[in-house]
Amino acid sequence: MAKKSSEPPVLEAHDPANLPGRLKRLGGSRSDDWNNTLANQAVNTLWQGGDDAEWVSKQTRATIQALIGIAPNDEMEGMIAAQLIASHHAAMECYRRAMFREQTFEGRRENLSQANKLSRTYATLLEALNRHRGKGQQKVTVEHVHVHQGGQAIVGNVQSPGGGFASKSKEQAHAIAYAPGTPLPCPDTARETVPVASDAERPLPDARRKIDRRSEGE
Repeated sequence: MAKKSSEPPVLEAHDPANLPGRLKRLGGSRSDDWNNTLANQAVNTLWQGGDDAEWVSKQTRATIQALIGIAPNDEMEGMIAAQLIASHHAAMECYRRAMFREQTFEGRRENLSQANKLSRTYATLLEALNRHRGKGQQKVTVEHVHVHQGGQAIVGNVQSPGGGFASKSKEQAHAIAYAPGTPLPCPDTARETVPVASDAERPLPDARRKIDRRSEGE
């Protein structure tokens, strides 16, 4: 009987330029070893309880087509794609088991709870895939905006009427607008005075008090 070697296996590295990558649509890699491994991992997450060989073959082909449909662009996207398929199959299996007619209340509740967790995992994986694919998008972040009292901030370009961009002074003039904190004049303030012919000043008559001039002459 041959003794088992305690030495770790020796891996043979290949030149990436020589990798065919014919199955890149499955796993996103130029290495077909990786693509084959990932595809088999996704297929093995299927429920294998059926005895119908044709049904199993259909599920296998469907899984392969799902990977092709997701179209991973690299190894990371390939892993996320495989986990998306796995979490979907597991969630649907839990939903199916929860609907058994002879299922107990506790069993139904547990299956629905697991299905809910798997569905949320699926949504998280999908968000991660979309975020990974969205890398490189330009984002403009405004970190500090100083607005003095009585001013109003404007984020963006302010154009002058003659075209082009306004100067700094004009931008500041546009940025200053109505200050919401400006108090309105109080109606009970002292009335203004106007000059009269005798070089003296007297207050304006109260508009709310009407004087009958004909009665003054009486």
